[in-house]
Amino acid sequence: MNRLKPAAPLLTLLPAMALVPVLIVTWTGLHGGGLSIWQQCLSGALHPSMDADVLHAVWHGLGVTMATALLSWSLSLLFGVLLGSACSDVVWRSWTLSSWPARGLRGVLAIPRAVHELVWGLLLLQVFGLHPYVAVAAIAIPYSALVARIWRDHLDSADHRPLNALISAGVHPLSALMTALNPGMGTVLMSYGGYRLECALRSATLLGVFGLGGLGTELQLTLQSLQFRELWTGLWVLAAVMLILEQLLRFWRERSGVGVHGQRRILLFGLLAVVLGVIGTFWLRLIVPDQFSGLSWIGMEVPSWTQLNAAAIELPWLRMILETLGLTVLAAGIAIGLPPLALLLWPSPRWHQCCSMFWACMRWIPPPLMVLLLLLSNRPSLAIGALAIGLHNSGVMGRLLLEGLQQQSGQRQVALRAMGSSERMSWFYGLLSPQSPSYLAYGAYRSDVILRETVVVGVIGGSGLGWQLLESLSSFHWAAVVLVLCCYCALTISGESLSDRCRSLWLQS
Repeated sequence: MNRLKPAAPLLTLLPAMALVPVLIVTWTGLHGGGLSIWQQCLSGALHPSMDADVLHAVWHGLGVTMATALLSWSLSLLFGVLLGSACSDVVWRSWTLSSWPARGLRGVLAIPRAVHELVWGLLLLQVFGLHPYVAVAAIAIPYSALVARIWRDHLDSADHRPLNALISAGVHPLSALMTALNPGMGTVLMSYGGYRLECALRSATLLGVFGLGGLGTELQLTLQSLQFRELWTGLWVLAAVMLILEQLLRFWRERSGVGVHGQRRILLFGLLAVVLGVIGTFWLRLIVPDQFSGLSWIGMEVPSWTQLNAAAIELPWLRMILETLGLTVLAAGIAIGLPPLALLLWPSPRWHQCCSMFWACMRWIPPPLMVLLLLLSNRPSLAIGALAIGLHNSGVMGRLLLEGLQQQSGQRQVALRAMGSSERMSWFYGLLSPQSPSYLAYGAYRSDVILRETVVVGVIGGSGLGWQLLESLSSFHWAAVVLVLCCYCALTISGESLSDRCRSLWLQS
């Protein structure tokens, strides 16, 4: 007897049930004292400050953020492609070598990939002090491992028959790899590389919120001092830059089809990445020349086995892990379920445009700033952190869903509408249903990203492993830092494995 299984479009809506407990806790935690502050905040959005000093500070911070993003993005692409090729089985087999070094390198790269760039920033800040290259390295290290994973996955899953034919004909393995696999890999490099540039700009802003310089630092200072007009000046500038970048990347993806001139396009994209990296380096040195006095090694005490045992006993492991997992589940539910639910409420083009604008705002506001904004009228809780991460990631999921829906022909929706179905049902089964498997597959990947991002709001909201990590770093309790990082790596690597299985399951359906 076949078991009943819910349809894919229904599964896109079920995660939205996470909104129920989150909104209940948020509603009960509201206090009237924050209403007047929220009025000032919304008023500042309509009347941002145009003061010359404020504009100069915002422009300076934006320059630092963009230069950091460009340099870290360029480095992550370079090292990501090299490391991804080194840990690919097909590359080693092309030279008739054993692939066990590739498997070992993949295991090593899982560790930097599992640690969020904020954690890398806080660790490097403790070791090297405040330096512009600390933020660059904090982004480049995990991003290189992420690019390496994507590059390796596509290399090993590509069609290897042309490669095998060239090698059998006596072509050198390097030339065979470049000829047979470059066209398809060029598409991966240009599409995923462009996405990583957007992420690098967001990460550079996020690191600034935690004191590593740039526009994020300006936003954090203005929010803490309740200078909302100055805050919105920075936010509108950041929104404009992100919007321009998104449009440029969309134009690039539409015009970057890889065909006869595939290798030429790859070389041009690689040259562009190198040029932007060089520009970012000189731009950063030009904007903050006084901070380039050289890296200073502060050092850290290597914990002994006795200290590790003592820290393992004193830390509240069960509470920290449950809070982190609970934060992940609630935030992932909001991020995955909110976009299709919002579009289903009123499936009209005008409403979809309003949702697109809302999701764009959610993508532009860093989660720590969103947490602080929510705390203006609420008390700290796990629900506030889940709502902040969920809304931020719903901006990414909503954009992906809208782009997927716009690429469909709409014939099913028209047919269902002609058969008498309502507007909502025809949209639900005619447009959302074919898009649901790929949307759920990306939602599984996004859940893995959300697990890493819990450290961001945990640092502010006083919950989970993120809060304990910040406390341990502040008190130089290196034994606790090592153990918490190991626990975080274990959780994120397990989540990554689970998301891979869910993604493959939905893509095969």
